[in-house]
Amino acid sequence: MKQTNIQKNTNTRDTSKKTKDQLIIDAGQKHFGATVCKSCGMIYTASNPEDEMQHVQHHHRFLEGIKYVGWKKERVVAEFWDGKIVLVLPHDPSFAIKKVEDVQELVDNELGFQQVVPKCPNKIKTFLFISDEKRVVGCLIAEPIKQAFRVLSEPAGPGSPTSTECSRAWQCSDVPEPAVCGISRIWVFRLKRRKRIARRLVDTLRNCFMFGCFLSTDEIAFSDPTPDDCRRLNRYQET
Repeated sequence: MKQTNIQKNTNTRDTSKKTKDQLIIDAGQKHFGATVCKSCGMIYTASNPEDEMQHVQHHHRFLEGIKYVGWKKERVVAEFWDGKIVLVLPHDPSFAIKKVEDVQELVDNELGFQQVVPKCPNKIKTFLFISDEKRVVGCLIAEPIKQAFRVLSEPAGPGSPTSTECSRAWQCSDVPEPAVCGISRIWVFRLKRRKRIARRLVDTLRNCFMFGCFLSTDEIAFSDPTPDDCRRLNRYQET
């Protein structure tokens, strides 16, 4: 009797487990499950009407934002085999500023960055990486600063992450250090990542931020770096 009850209870649990699984009706759809758009990079469910509608809206808004027509007196500060970097300053023509605003809105939405008024709007420098397909696939926004506060990593201990993991940044030093350039945003289109675009943006910034001067890594500060950002920055400084 005990064995029978145990078997019966087990079957009941298995049945309740199966009823919680999400099912998809095969109505002749071409795709099931998660789909990644090759143009805008959005992940959505192709068989879900609500997801498809959100994808259409995001797709149109994203492609309009990163589309780059160009202008006659664009300020090209670096050229590469797969694109170029254009510098936009606050006193540039209105259509150039409008493109920066469109890209910044996309970047802020993707990074979860709250839009705030910069302290020195007339001194902001925006670097746009333009691909050969005439699209903005990278963006870096910087402004001059006088001091910054170093990020402190969690001290090593028995429960601390291993060397292969990213150490968690948990606070900043209260001792200011001199700095020249502050990077508020750095972004690369997700389908163009791991192509050294962010590295090239930072290298170009260091070369063009101050006339006749190549900035050292100690003179640059980043706002609100994530643990992954700290790991990438440490790797960048070592090379």
